[in-house]
Amino acid sequence: MKLFRKFSSLLTLILTGCIGNMNPTGGNSAPNYPYFITTEPVVVKKITVPKGTKLVYEERMFLEGKQDKMMSEQRLIEIEFPAGQTINWGGVPITSINKFFNSEMRGYTVYAKFDELSEDKKTKFSELWQNCSNDLGITIKNTDDWSFNKQNIADVNDCSVLYQRYFKDDEKQQTYLNELYAALLKVDLK
Repeated sequence: MKLFRKFSSLLTLILTGCIGNMNPTGGNSAPNYPYFITTEPVVVKKITVPKGTKLVYEERMFLEGKQDKMMSEQRLIEIEFPAGQTINWGGVPITSINKFFNSEMRGYTVYAKFDELSEDKKTKFSELWQNCSNDLGITIKNTDDWSFNKQNIADVNDCSVLYQRYFKDDEKQQTYLNELYAALLKVDLK
């Protein structure tokens, strides 16, 4: 009996020590992804980005933080425009583009800054987008092109967590995304 008590006390101490030190986020800090800050306007993923744009890349062994040169576009996971600057994507000012986290999905999320969209520039597309959120998930055919190229855009995958293609049986969500995609295809940037 004494041996059982000692063993259970030891087990309790070990488990308490382990649980007490666990981080619920799965680690002690976020990865220090390699990134490059552009020193001049440059074309990335068929988008002309301004000087000062932050290009973030996939984790790589022995590469962390700021890099001295651009890396391969194949490893790009985020384009973040300089503070206070946006680019036009489908007639909407955007602040960043992030590749989908799920590597099996071909696409990215664009983040709008609707307070910079003037009334005279609003379209059915921008209004539908703004009604659900500022982030819009886009599936694409060619992963080398993140521009507003309607021939490359396969679909609108999601608009916030409110509308997602994942919920195929939810007619309301699918209808809204279909309307959003149809409005996207009608955007005329001339």
